[in-house]
Amino acid sequence: MKFQLYQPQAIHELGNRKNQEDSIYPLKGDATTDDRLFLVCDGMGGHDKGEVASAAICKGMSEAMKQLMTSHQFIHDEQFDYALAKAYDSLDAADETREGKMGSTMTFLCLHKGGCMVAHIGDSRIYHLRPQTGEVLYRSRDHSLVQQLYELGEISYNEMGTSPRKNIILKAMQPYQDERVKATIVHITDIREGDYFYMCSDGMLEEMEDDELMDILKADNTDEEKVQELIRRTVDNADNHSAYLIQIKAVEHEEGDENLINDEEEERRKSKALNDQNKNKAWDIANDNDHQSTKMVAASAPKKNGKKNLIILAVLLIIGLIVAAVLLWGGKKEASTPNEDEESNATENISDMLHMDEDAETEENEQIPSAKPYLEKKAEDKNSPIEPDILPESKPVIIHDQVGNVEDGSAKKSVN
Repeated sequence: MKFQLYQPQAIHELGNRKNQEDSIYPLKGDATTDDRLFLVCDGMGGHDKGEVASAAICKGMSEAMKQLMTSHQFIHDEQFDYALAKAYDSLDAADETREGKMGSTMTFLCLHKGGCMVAHIGDSRIYHLRPQTGEVLYRSRDHSLVQQLYELGEISYNEMGTSPRKNIILKAMQPYQDERVKATIVHITDIREGDYFYMCSDGMLEEMEDDELMDILKADNTDEEKVQELIRRTVDNADNHSAYLIQIKAVEHEEGDENLINDEEEERRKSKALNDQNKNKAWDIANDNDHQSTKMVAASAPKKNGKKNLIILAVLLIIGLIVAAVLLWGGKKEASTPNEDEESNATENISDMLHMDEDAETEENEQIPSAKPYLEKKAEDKNSPIEPDILPESKPVIIHDQVGNVEDGSAKKSVN
């Protein structure tokens, strides 16, 4: 599979921030139609150099990928993992304090002989759009608290944009971590002339929904004019906002392309955001059998209730037998009564059965994933306390202009 591109279009805007913490690759103005690798990273840490983190990741990953792409026509997950490790090494080297406070999101796109590989960490996003049909073919699923709450049916799609927890993310790249966070990787091969790939930091999405983005891309304008419209629509956004818009000019298929890996259709099927027909209402996960993200939660409920009902019936039957025995023998004073040990054993058996049900419920509940995040990103109210029930004490907390660890339910500020 070979690609021809129109001139890639970059956006790299400051917003209403004092410093630019986003980084992109290639740098704005450097991209050409020959480029096949693109990165957008959203740095975090404020005074703790979020811009250093995002730049280090772009540098480390782009250098590693350029070496790989000169010797490999196909880019596989193993090559990506190698490049990601090099990006982490670059991030470690950039952290002079060795405290691991700064961090960044990461979005990655690589066009190669095997199609298009996209990957992300955090809440920066990647789209594959087909304006000719008005389809959003792929939209990456943010590693954020509100995204997880939405997929678990706790909040609606529209509530994600207004939630006070919308700045909490679940994954980011940070230096000097015992376990380096892995990326979500997707392989795309259904690529046609006129398709767009759009990768952006969350600042681009503050006031823009998917249908608005599609309307801009469907308009009869040049790519330069479309990018200017995107910039105009986001001019008042508070956060830094950066993006790359890449339009496919032509696709040349080769023998064997039909055997290439394509994850996109399955990802689209699982995407709640792309299948949500009522964005003002939370999902009814108990009746949701079409999306993988809720199958485990939905499946656990009937199993647990069925087991509980059987145990209750068994207990009632035992109690009924005991009552019948008492009524039958209670009037016969000469008859021997059950000894205390037997009564105690019967009581203990009933208690054990009830506890067995509780243990079964506990075991099943433990299978349901926790929604506890560990990173706080670019909080609008920098003086607001961090809720202790949301952030575990052992994890670092990153806020746009302050960094700390959770101590007694509040963030410890650290300003350089």
